[in-house]
Amino acid sequence: MKKRQRVKKNDDFQKVFKKGKSFANRQFVVYFLEKEGQTEFRVGLSVSKKLGNAVTRNQIKRYIRQSIHELKDELKPNMDYVIIARQPAATMDFHEVKQSLQHVLRIAKVLKKT
Repeated sequence: MKKRQRVKKNDDFQKVFKKGKSFANRQFVVYFLEKEGQTEFRVGLSVSKKLGNAVTRNQIKRYIRQSIHELKDELKPNMDYVIIARQPAATMDFHEVKQSLQHVLRIAKVLKKT
């Protein structure tokens, strides 16, 4: 993902948490907030130290980023998303992560196609 597609600042994370909506399944929690005048979506990731060591956490983040990259045409463009990984995500492979993310995004109704 390009730099302009990332939520990096704590203030931006807090705005999405406080003003946005959230949906969850067993593996992920997705917060999203609509941003007026924003042409492309931005994504922030949060993977707790409780999920494992640095290698495990980085692997989860890579899987999530690749899943978002493959789903980018289906995501609504004028949104900020914050994805929080839960404990079961630590033992999942890429295809399971992608399937689970698609599921929670479909529940949140932020995918263009169904």
